[in-house]
Amino acid sequence: MEKPELICGPDLSLYLWRDFLNADEQQNLLHSLRHDIEWRIDKIKLFGKEHFIPRRQAFIGDHGLSYRYSKLTLTADAWPTPLDRLRNTVSRQCDTPFNCALLNHYRDGQDKMGWHSDDEPELGQNPAVASISLGEARRFVLRHKTMKSCEKVDLTLTSGSLLLMAGTTQHFWQHSVPASKRVHQERYNLTFRYIR
Repeated sequence: MEKPELICGPDLSLYLWRDFLNADEQQNLLHSLRHDIEWRIDKIKLFGKEHFIPRRQAFIGDHGLSYRYSKLTLTADAWPTPLDRLRNTVSRQCDTPFNCALLNHYRDGQDKMGWHSDDEPELGQNPAVASISLGEARRFVLRHKTMKSCEKVDLTLTSGSLLLMAGTTQHFWQHSVPASKRVHQERYNLTFRYIR
């Protein structure tokens, strides 16, 4: 297995494996994501108003787990076998246990993810979040929450890549997937987490 690319900054620890999954593995996972997952478009409350999220999502995990963000509570669906195998592979690679995954389906470049941190209390102190990308490459941008002079980190996450956000990253940085008029194909993103 290739060594990860280490991306550091103030309070930032990212590890990127650009070719974590081969083409056959990617195709098998895409098949599972298209056929085994019940996708939904949820509403979240922002600044007192409800909005549909600009992507489809699902939440899978160990029995009985739930995850709450933006006043939305998701209850985990069971792991499809291919995604459970992927969870175990990612856990070994990152040397971190994961018991759930938030899945996002970006149908095209109009679907996006706004600025946020994965810092909910149930993720614990210094949560590790491992992100698998499948399908169309998309920009993934990070910005420091308080150091405005700190340069943004702008990555392109390609299909089959694994990005681990570790250490104090979630406390001090926000990340986003901006919309893009140049993107016309779909992207799936699986973010593995550990809920305590």
